[in-house]
Amino acid sequence: MRVHNKSIIVTGAGGGIGEGIAKRLGAEGAKVIVNDVNAAMGNRVVAEIVAAGGNASFFLANVTKSEDVRALVAAAVQRHGRLDVIVNNAGWTHRNRPALEVTEEEFDKCYAVNVKSIYLSTIHATPVFRSQGGGSFINIASTAGVRPRPGLTWYNGSKGAVITTSKSLAAELGPDNIRVNCINPVFNPDTGLATEFAGGPLTEERKAKFRSSIPLGRFSTALDVANAALYLASDEAAFISGVCLEVDGARCV
Repeated sequence: MRVHNKSIIVTGAGGGIGEGIAKRLGAEGAKVIVNDVNAAMGNRVVAEIVAAGGNASFFLANVTKSEDVRALVAAAVQRHGRLDVIVNNAGWTHRNRPALEVTEEEFDKCYAVNVKSIYLSTIHATPVFRSQGGGSFINIASTAGVRPRPGLTWYNGSKGAVITTSKSLAAELGPDNIRVNCINPVFNPDTGLATEFAGGPLTEERKAKFRSSIPLGRFSTALDVANAALYLASDEAAFISGVCLEVDGARCV
């Protein structure tokens, strides 16, 4: 088991990519805290991890609220005695549309969920990691932060911020044996945000347009991203930091 007994938080794990990551880590022996703003969805994921023989519990928290994130980190330490990894997966996007049509409220939410959450995670988890002699942040960014396209401008910018911030933190926190890495997934039609990315219902025409831009000829899956997160969370990646791993079938080449 590649992350046996590691205490790991996965945010936004009530569905989609976060669910896939939480389940993969649970199957590999991690003690997983499934975080989401939807208790029913989060508890479903916990039940499925436990039914499969894993160790998981749920914690309700809004990752844009400082006190919530503080409590989330504290819960991991209380339940497991330590915190080894945080997977910052929670994300949000405005609908695919011209940049001038995105409202200020949508812009604020995009940056709060995608970027402020990284800030709060860093603020509250870093002291714990330092006290333990190290830890790991895995931030789920996006190929949108590497190869932005029209229609998702403010979302693209938020993910670009996650990538740059992660690299900077890796350099700054490295002396504390704290690793910071990113994963950049390409479009996944099975996530809750897929219709927003596409700008409307996922017709076969829209799917074909997205798929045609991926050299390996298929979309990413939650398992693809989860396998990358598993590697970065494991001791096999002990010397990997400041990396943005594209899980994109060569989309960004």
